[in-house]
This record gives sequence, structure tokens and C-alpha cells, in this order.
Amino acid sequence: MFVQAIHWFLNLGSTVGIPIIIIILGLIVGLKPSKALISGLTLSAGFIGMNMVVNMMATNLQPAIKLMVARYHLSLSIMDVGCGVGGPLAFSSSLGVLAIPLTILINLVLVWIGLTRTLNVDIWNLWQPTFIGLLVWAVSGNYVYGIIALAGGFLLELLLADLMQPITEKFFNLPGIAVTHTMALSATILAVPLNWLFDKIPGFNKLDASPEKIQKRFGVLGDPLVIGFIVGVGIGLLAGFDVSGILQLGVEMGATLKIMPKMISMFMESLTPISSATQEFTKKHLHGKKVNIGMDAALTVGHPAVIATSVLMIPISLFLATILPGNKVLPLGDLTLYVYVFTLLVGAFKGNIIRSLIGAVIYSVPMLYLSTWLSPLVMKSFKLANYSINTKGAFSFELSGLWTNSIFVWMTQNFGIIGLGILIVVLLGLLYYLNVIKKFNAGPSAEKGE
Repeated sequence: MFVQAIHWFLNLGSTVGIPIIIIILGLIVGLKPSKALISGLTLSAGFIGMNMVVNMMATNLQPAIKLMVARYHLSLSIMDVGCGVGGPLAFSSSLGVLAIPLTILINLVLVWIGLTRTLNVDIWNLWQPTFIGLLVWAVSGNYVYGIIALAGGFLLELLLADLMQPITEKFFNLPGIAVTHTMALSATILAVPLNWLFDKIPGFNKLDASPEKIQKRFGVLGDPLVIGFIVGVGIGLLAGFDVSGILQLGVEMGATLKIMPKMISMFMESLTPISSATQEFTKKHLHGKKVNIGMDAALTVGHPAVIATSVLMIPISLFLATILPGNKVLPLGDLTLYVYVFTLLVGAFKGNIIRSLIGAVIYSVPMLYLSTWLSPLVMKSFKLANYSINTKGAFSFELSGLWTNSIFVWMTQNFGIIGLGILIVVLLGLLYYLNVIKKFNAGPSAEKGE
């Protein structure tokens, strides 16, 4: 009965499931029922609108991707099935059923004792720490190791969410919101120090290629509509489209860059009252601790710099995959999901498209190699979950190669339960140092209360 209830809730998807959680959270923190309901329904509308735009973008780009692959004879031995199968894979396993109550318990305890400032409500993306658990179960053959790795993956997600919350708040203008989406968080570990390095390079540190600066310097060329049009035309040319197809793709990409920010404004409208009420609630009941609501990275992907960087990375990734010696994964399935992968990376670079592209290229190299390395374990994970996708030959997906997945596999493979224990202790220690000792991003109210 419990398992059936979990699967029923997961099948509601983000457009219904997360808004329900937000409505319940709003009532708990003291919002009027009418305001909580409006917040939840507005969030649902935002998700529906965002999904429509992202799906439109993917639909428009898929023919261009296929033509680029055929035109330049791009072929590798491991099929990229796309991380879209990750959620159904994770939640079809027994680990996936366990993930929800286990992570909720961990999260509530850590918020209560002050080891994290993030209250996660993004239930669907718990598939990512669950996937870590599956990989560890596959490499070790031990189910308990998988449970421990699942918990560790969630601790890592909370740590990264706490660390990168200022990016979400300041660059994406989402106060009181943290992104709890490992796929988006993981790239920031490279982007933050790389941005510091770029700031030290004479000349390069003066080059601001954010859409706002481009528009200020070049006028209409910096308008999101025009940036999207230029990017779409470039992709169409690389794909070998005729003039009509090139112009059509240009217009569609321009529309994407223009429409997406409108969807983001709906997220902000829905979550602002929830965030404010949550802060008031924690002042009274958690000794003034600042608590941010953990949400999907979809809230951030509408920025023009995110879309421009992600679309430009499509041809770059295809050619990068073919020239890297030893790489066997051609990243077809995940290309249209790059907006989720690189969104916080772009935020860490403050929307500078040139810096973002350099960072994304550097980040993609180990991701391709690691997805090649993990391919046998990815396939074994499907068997453990008894989940079939009816493909022949070796397969993986590019985003399985996130370092957040690989570090748990490597530590388990080389050190077994001791390696997992070390990771858990280190993560708890870092959470304690960040939130208790340093009081990072605590806010004035939290500092007084704590």
C-alpha cells in the first residue's frame, strides 16, 4: 500500500506533485489557505509553461542534431539513451521507494539541528541521489551499500545547495530559494574557482559578454530575441538546413529566449509569499535559523545567457565527443537537457556567455570520459531495477558522468564500506563547518538567533 502510494504521487509529476507540497508547506508556515492555493496553482502554471517551452526547443533542435550527426559522420560505440530515463529507472527500484521517506527524515533532522539551511521539496529529482545508490549497489553487489550511498548523495546535494544558494538568490533573483538539483549544482564546483581565475587574467577580466552588456554595447544585437535568432541560424547552418529551415530555427530559438523569462516570473510570483512565510516561521520556531526552499533547477533555466550557452554547447559537445581519445559516448540523448546542466554554471559566471562556454567545454571533458567508464554499471543498474528500455549493445548517458556520481562509485570500488563511511563523515563535517561554524549565508536574523 505504501509503495503504491509513493508511485501514485510520483506519477503526478512536477506540475501537480510539487505544487501540492508547496500548498501544504504554505499552510504549515501560516499562509492563508487562499494564498497557499494560489501559490501552488501559479507554480503549477509555471511548470506547465516551462515544460512547453523546453519541449518546443527540444522538438525544434532534434532534427538539426540528427542532421549534424549524419552530415559529419559522427558515430561512437556507446549509445546515449538520455538521462530522461533516470527518474523512471530510479523510482522503479526498491531504492527509489526508500528514497523519499529516508531523505525527508534526514532533511528534517539536519534542518532542525542547523546542519543545513535547505528544506527540499523537489521530490522528483531525488532520482539523482537514488541513481548514485544504484550505481554503488551495482559496483559492490551490496544493497545496504546502495542505501548508504543514496543518503550520502542526498547529503552532497544539500551541501551544494547551501553553498550555491547565493547564486540562485542574487543572479536569478530568487530569494529564499535553493536549487536541489544535482545535475545543475555539480558544475558550479568548477565554475566558481574558474571565474575567480578569469578575474585575474588582464584584459580577459574586462570582457563582459552577458546579454545585458551586449545589448548596452551593441543595441539590438543584445536583445534576447536577436541572440536566440543568431544562435538558431548558426545551428541551422551547421546542420545544413535550407534557407527556410535556417530562418525558421532562428525565429524559434529567438522566441524561446523571449518566452522563457516570462515563465520564470510565474515561479517568482508563486514562491515569494511561501519563502517570506517560511522565514517568519523559522524565526519563531527554529530560533531564527534561515531556511531556504529547495526546488528544481527549472526555476533558473529561463535566463537568456543560460539558453544561449546551452544551445551553443550542442554542436561543441558533438564534435568534442568525437575528437577525445578514449571517449565512446556520443551525447545525443542529453543535448536538449543542457539548460539544466549548465544553468548554475552560467549563474556562477554572472551570465557571461564567453566564460560560460569555456567553463562548459572544460566541464564536459571529464563528464564524457566518466560516462564511458560508468557505462557497464549504468547497464547493470537497469538490470537491478528490472527496468528495460529495449536497446541493443552498450549504452549509457552523458550525465551519468557527473563527478557527484563517480566519486561514490570510485570510493566504493577502491575502499568498500570504509570509503562510503569516509564520504559520509566528510560531508557531515563540511555541513557542520559551513552552517554551524562559519554560519555561511545565515542572514542577519539567523545570526542573532543562533
